[in-house]
Amino acid sequence: MSEHSQFRLLTERRFGPFFATQTLGAFNDNVFKNALVILVTFGIAGLSADQVNAYVNLAAGLFILPFFLFSATAGQIAEKYEKSQLIRWIKLAEILIMALAAVGLCIGSVKLLLGVLFLLGAQAAVFGPVKYSILPQSLREDELVGGNALVEAATFLAILLGTLLGGWLIAQHDGSTGVSIAVLAIALLGYFAARRIPQAPAAAPDLQINWNPFTETWRNFQFMRTNRTVFLSVLGISWFWLYGATFLSQLPNYTKVYLGGNEQVVTLLLTVFSLGIGIGSLLCERLSGHKVEMGLVPLGSIGLTLFGIDLYFAAPVAAQVTNLGAMAFLKEAANHRVLWDLVLIGLFGGFYIVPLYAVIQTRSAPTHRSRIIAGNNILNALFMVVSAIVSVLLLQAGLTIPQLLLTVAIMNAAVAIFIYSLLPEFLMRFMVWLLISLLYRIRTKGLENIPDEGAAIIAPNHVSFVDALIIGGTVRRPIRFVMYHKIFRIPVLNFIFRTARTIPIAPAREDAALLEKAFAEIEKALNDGELIGIFPEGGLTPDGTLQAFKPGIEKMLANKPVPVIPMAVRGLWLSMWSRRDTTMGRSRLPRRFRARIELIAGPPMDGSTLKAPELEAQVKILRGDSP
Repeated sequence: MSEHSQFRLLTERRFGPFFATQTLGAFNDNVFKNALVILVTFGIAGLSADQVNAYVNLAAGLFILPFFLFSATAGQIAEKYEKSQLIRWIKLAEILIMALAAVGLCIGSVKLLLGVLFLLGAQAAVFGPVKYSILPQSLREDELVGGNALVEAATFLAILLGTLLGGWLIAQHDGSTGVSIAVLAIALLGYFAARRIPQAPAAAPDLQINWNPFTETWRNFQFMRTNRTVFLSVLGISWFWLYGATFLSQLPNYTKVYLGGNEQVVTLLLTVFSLGIGIGSLLCERLSGHKVEMGLVPLGSIGLTLFGIDLYFAAPVAAQVTNLGAMAFLKEAANHRVLWDLVLIGLFGGFYIVPLYAVIQTRSAPTHRSRIIAGNNILNALFMVVSAIVSVLLLQAGLTIPQLLLTVAIMNAAVAIFIYSLLPEFLMRFMVWLLISLLYRIRTKGLENIPDEGAAIIAPNHVSFVDALIIGGTVRRPIRFVMYHKIFRIPVLNFIFRTARTIPIAPAREDAALLEKAFAEIEKALNDGELIGIFPEGGLTPDGTLQAFKPGIEKMLANKPVPVIPMAVRGLWLSMWSRRDTTMGRSRLPRRFRARIELIAGPPMDGSTLKAPELEAQVKILRGDSP
């Protein structure tokens, strides 16, 4: 198994037992929930149709209600106490809850079973903040996307498989006994897996717990609002749950009326949707290059909108056939379009949701992370409730189910535009990711020499107009580049540079005021602990050779001596973005896509004594013979 494969994490104790624990929990919840719904709908004699509808809708509400009641308190508990022990207590509670479920199933008490469902919702609400806040403590930042991808993929597949197993078990002779044994056995397996989770120390052991859920929920929202990126990521996740809840809740009736399918077709569509999310989630790590890549989020938004719209055109009117089984449904070529739309909605949903969770985990302060995740869970639940209410209102107003889904898909585009206009960093990262992914294959070496936090300067050679984009898109930590003002003003690229808070600079003979302003901004950024990127040559190489380093970097270090990381960019001299083509009269078009380039970072150099010629010599060594 590759050293960089996300599946490697499954074999390691710091992730594998947690992964098994949370997957078994999601699986068990859905075994019980679907068994309960089918039992109420078909298995308990004497219930009228109105009673069945009331109980089914009440069941959905009872599972969501605890997220509003307990999430705020759960976030505080997750901050205050050691997380592995918390998870073991939560799994012990699951065993007791499932024992109550077995009693309820045996005596056929709907009220007791609904009470069990409420308790399961409470357990899920308590587990949520622990589940997502333990990952940054257990995994390195370059493993977070892979870890989140595995969790999201497994969760959706567990929901699907749990739903199938619960329905199948309860339909068997003496199905209540079979479900009782299954849920107890799965709960026990989850507890034994939890016993192997390594310790994860408390983030805020001195925290005084506020037991008032209303005031604490408000405080959680205030924590989120202190970081604009985190807050908008939370809103993006909550919108995704509204989008997904709308599609999934309408799927059974959509299948029956507009596709002419039976319950087998519903299961088939749920399966392809879940597989799509699983595949999309797992692809995130490869597409993002083992880092938290916000650029995948706009890509996910585009896919959710396009294929949501196409689903409307795939089956806009009621079907002429009824009760098609899965095989008969698959024989109709026109139905394949629906299947592909659902697979791709799931796929792009994975691209969308996994990076957003990773952004929250990496950009939240560790002492507030669990409470921010608790606030996220509250908003997720609220948006799902809004989904149900809005769907009922729009359907009653005369919209068909395909028109409802089309409306949500178009609203997704509007929400995306709104979020990205408030936080252009998402769109900027998407443009950088697209450029890098389409044109280049990047090999890196020594990037671990770049500190994860604290002030530092990166000093690469300057080969092309896109050096800053390539480096900024590859290094996990945000970099503020110092850039010649004329390159900074290049159309389209200027949007990216401004969004990345690039610092434009000019020689004194061109604009002395801008030069002084740039040095003041650099000093402030270093004092704030930021990572600065500067091209010491002072301009693009005209012939591919390394130009003499200017003494400007010495002036920066005199004001604020920080570590300097030399870096070599190799392979871009042959690209369309260098000056090679303009000086030699060649075409500006790229000669080939997916060209291989290299980024090599050397060990940090002491900024307190560093001189420009010493830095130049080190970059020349890293650069070798390749410009």
